[in-house]
Amino acid sequence: MPIKKSNIIINKSKTSLLELKRELFSLLQKYRIPNKNIVYSKNNDFENIQYFCREIQDVLFDLYGQETTSQLPSEKIYEDYKYIPRIKENHFQVYSRRYIGNKHKLLSWIFSIITKECLGNSFADIFSGTGIIAAEASRIYKKIIVNDFLYSNYAIYKAFFENAKYNLMKIEAIINSYNSVSPAYISDNYFSRNFGGRFFSANDAKKIGFIRDNIENNKTNLTEKEYYILITSLIYSVDKIANTVGHFDAYIKKSDMKDSFVLKQIDVFPIDDISIYRQDANLLVKNISADIVYIDPPYNSRQYSRFYHVLENLTKWNKPELYGIALKPQAENMSDYCRANAKSKFYELIKDLQAKYIVVSYNNTYDSKSDSSKNKISLDNIKNILENKGSTKIFDKDYRYFTAGNTDFQNHKEYLFVTRAKSAKHN
Repeated sequence: MPIKKSNIIINKSKTSLLELKRELFSLLQKYRIPNKNIVYSKNNDFENIQYFCREIQDVLFDLYGQETTSQLPSEKIYEDYKYIPRIKENHFQVYSRRYIGNKHKLLSWIFSIITKECLGNSFADIFSGTGIIAAEASRIYKKIIVNDFLYSNYAIYKAFFENAKYNLMKIEAIINSYNSVSPAYISDNYFSRNFGGRFFSANDAKKIGFIRDNIENNKTNLTEKEYYILITSLIYSVDKIANTVGHFDAYIKKSDMKDSFVLKQIDVFPIDDISIYRQDANLLVKNISADIVYIDPPYNSRQYSRFYHVLENLTKWNKPELYGIALKPQAENMSDYCRANAKSKFYELIKDLQAKYIVVSYNNTYDSKSDSSKNKISLDNIKNILENKGSTKIFDKDYRYFTAGNTDFQNHKEYLFVTRAKSAKHN
């Protein structure tokens, strides 16, 4: 419910903190704004008034400036596609990680629609994230293209998907040797000095840093595939025990952190015909083509390179200087899809795509109370841009969105747009 400007008027003649609190709390209740637990000073009414006003000012302004987005007419589909996960005991699967926007639980719905609406032999996933969509597409389509701008995701694709030489027994022996090393015999290192006692226990951080250094020092003794398998096994093992809510924008403050790190191997997933990229998607689409292109860009201001900076650091291993409470390096790989120009970037992307079919995932977080979670592109924007490219169908599904935080999206829906392009080159 948007707030009219005339409603947000406080009687300035009231100087009593109690009277001001009553008036402001009535606004909180009227517009269903969560009532925060505010601690007041006992002696200074003026400071208390200022503090209270600051607490609710941002929320009131957010509500006043909130844009509504229409609910588009959409279709339902019977989910007749049955996803059967790969299970290898004591191994990580490609989907076995915490990641904002992870589509693992939506696979059956997404591919029920794609296999019904789209024809072709080649499939491109150009904002691939965890890689789970590309992995599932490889069961159906002959040629796969996978892309993401993050170094850690690129390493993951090389490890799981690339059809290259590696020695499984060698990998198992190396991982077993790492797990046998006691932290008591490991010196402090870059990783433990920065992340020990914060994102990980001191001993776990020492062991993680030791393993990463050792992998790098022995890189010449490994094939490229073996190198990326070890890096990715480390990424997944680190993500499993990280002292976070699912991302590395902050850590949970604990007085007693238990040692729990164990390096576990990934279950590799070689794909016969795959091309792996780490490029800006808007530049990549000018140089590739596919029958089906799947698009799931970030839609809000949360930069993935900042949310997963620990994994990016662990992958690149340049050991940069870190800043702030969350120990982040200097910003890099910042996506325009998280900025005000997201709509124009999406328009350019769709215009340059060479595909028979364009499939776009969209989650309606535009009603979020958190400004960082609000979508930069609306449903109507997506629909209008896609309809310029070709005939478009819209499907929706009720779905609880994973935000890796405390934001609760009511009546959340996941949308899937399927566009049949008017004309395009394709494989």
